[in-house]
Amino acid sequence: MSSDHKIILFDGVCNICNGSVNFFITRDKKDIFRFVALQSDIGVRLQKELNIDHENIESFILIDGNAYYKKSTAALKVAGMLGFPYNLLYPLLLIPPFIRNIVYDIVAKYRYKWFGKKSTCRVPTPKERNKFL
Repeated sequence: MSSDHKIILFDGVCNICNGSVNFFITRDKKDIFRFVALQSDIGVRLQKELNIDHENIESFILIDGNAYYKKSTAALKVAGMLGFPYNLLYPLLLIPPFIRNIVYDIVAKYRYKWFGKKSTCRVPTPKERNKFL
């Protein structure tokens, strides 16, 4: 993996999270992102290395070098890296996280109820294989 790649840790059994991964893969024209399920061995290891509670999967996480971002901050930073028109959302980072995360936390809390849950983590297609760690 190149140091230019950013890692997105996502809830591998969450339907909305998997939909987000599909959205990012389709729009990642610069091949910036690599993906890891939070529940996978690599996902748990990365969370432990970053001192993130790996038992509490309420957010996707963006790892950018030695820094990491969670919740709406991660989403907006990813949007900024996807280019136009998604980067138009990036200035929303000026809104304090405690305000931005109100909606994020509600969706995260009810994501399985509203969008469903898979019985196993997402398995990448052969074409996507290089995007996953």
